[in-house]
Parts: sequence; structure tokens; C-alpha cells
Amino acid sequence: MCGSAFTKAVVTGGAGFIGSHIVDKIVELGAEEIVVVDNFSSGRIKNLLHHLGKGIVRVVEKDLRLMDGELIKAFQGADAIFHYAANPEVRISSTEPRLHFENNVVATFNVLECARLNDVEINVFASSSTVYGDAGIIPTPEDYHPLEPISIYGASKLSCEALYAAYSKLYGFKVLVLRYANIIGPRTSHGVIVDFIQKLSRDPIRLEILGDGSQRKSYLYITEAVEASIHTLNFLLRNGLQYEVFNVGNDDWITVREIADIVVEAMGLGSVKYEYKPMTHDGRGWPGDVKYMLLDITKLKNSGWRPRISSRRAVELTVKDLLKSNLLKN
Repeated sequence: MCGSAFTKAVVTGGAGFIGSHIVDKIVELGAEEIVVVDNFSSGRIKNLLHHLGKGIVRVVEKDLRLMDGELIKAFQGADAIFHYAANPEVRISSTEPRLHFENNVVATFNVLECARLNDVEINVFASSSTVYGDAGIIPTPEDYHPLEPISIYGASKLSCEALYAAYSKLYGFKVLVLRYANIIGPRTSHGVIVDFIQKLSRDPIRLEILGDGSQRKSYLYITEAVEASIHTLNFLLRNGLQYEVFNVGNDDWITVREIADIVVEAMGLGSVKYEYKPMTHDGRGWPGDVKYMLLDITKLKNSGWRPRISSRRAVELTVKDLLKSNLLKN
């Protein structure tokens, strides 16, 4: 079986940013049935409206933290699960750690139990670059150790990876773990670009920047992130692999200050005063913020896929997307 041959796929968090784009791709590849499981805490039904009523995509509004018969039934007959449901707000994980434990770890355990009870062999998990913490090697490869996340969000994602590894060993699941860099593009609803546009819409002459502006990270445009995700899944299945971890990111990176400049220019603003607000002694945006992140994507490129859109261009396209769609006003 390859990624384009699913009879039924379940996408958790399928009304969210990356999840809804995954749904788009699976529909394009010819899946016969897709069940989206989402509690709509951050996902938006409008991300799926273009699919509804066509007999392929069905939405089940459920909270993955609560295991019951209805949730188990939603996974019945599936031959693949794409687990993209999570609380994506890294910043609040230091002030509300239980939120991340429940929405990420507990929810993931329940998804894995649904997979076990329904004998769903193929499982894709959306992990994060935050599992590396402040890595001592940059670019950071998949085999970097020790994995020491510095946020509860990163710790929750690493905990989920451990669960997937155990279920793969115990129950024979084929598991693909995708450690995403910063994924951006249309339908995104959080992150630095959204933050800057919202602030400048309210006050076009002053921009508060969390951190000292020198934070430097890698960004990947959503269409490429989805391409890489399906490519690596096909790679895993085609080669008969059971458990694989891939970094999914870009070859380059960009600073927060540069992102601010791009947003200001795209909004046609004149002289904007930047006011930096570092929350730690070393200039981070918040406690738990990884200041420098660049993933080593050698393994991804060796599998036959490489990014074509730079981090800077991905930011430019995303700013244009958000301003054009008025997404932030809805």
C-alpha cells in the first residue's frame, strides 16, 4: 500500500492548520473515505467546507482526551491514522502545563488505543523540532542525543514519540514520526507572523517583539510540508520499514527581526518603531522558547525529497496569504 491507496484514513485535528492541508492532499490522492476527528478548540470548520457534502470527508466532533465508544467507532475500518491534533501554543505550556499534557499526551494515548482496538497498522504522528531543546549541534540530525526539551510542549511531544515507539514494538504498528520545523502558510492561526500582523493592524507605528529579535529559526511552507509528509510515508511503506523518524524543515533559517521587516513592508507601513521584550536573560521570547533552531534534513533529502521554497520566501508567501484572505479577521 502507498500513501495514495487508502480506503479510509482518519485525520485527528483535521480542521486545524496542517491537518486540513493533509486532508486536502489525501482527497487529491484518491482516498475513498476520510474521517476528521476534531474538537474545534483551535480548528475551524471553514478549513473543510470545500470538502463537505461530497461524500468523502466526514467530521466527527470529539475531544480526544475523553475515550468512549463513539471515539473508538470513528477509527473503525481505517487503514491509516494521521495524528495532527494537539495544542500548538508552545508559549502557554510554561504557564498551563496540564493543558499540554492532556491535549497532547493523554489525547495521543487515546488515539493509539483506538488504533490498537481497531487494528489500524499505519500511524503518522506530527511531532516537533522542540523535542531537541537547545541542541548542541546545529543543524540538528534525527539521531541527536540527549533529547532534552526545554518546554512542556516539547516534553509532551517527546512523550508521545515514546508511546508510538512502544506501540510499534508491541503491536507491530508501522509508525512515521515527523519532527516539523515551523510550518507556515494559509490557514495558520498562531505564531510570530500572525502575532505581528495582528499587532500592526491595531497599532501601525509600534511593534512589540517578544525576545531580542535575534532568534533564528527555520520555516517551511505548508504545501512543501505536506509533500514531504506524504513522500516520507510512501518511503516507509515502499521500503517495508516499521518505525522511522524524519526531520521536516528547510535548509536555511531567518531571524525574528527579518520577519518583522517583511511584515512591515508587506503591510505598506512607514516608520515602525520596534520595541523588544526579552523574557529571559539571553533574549528569548518566553521561557521555553528555543532561540536557535535549524534541522538537519539530510535524511529527508536522501529519501528523495528536498525543499524548493526558502525560509524567507515561505514567510513572504504566508504574509501575503494572510493579508489577502483576511484570515486573521475571522
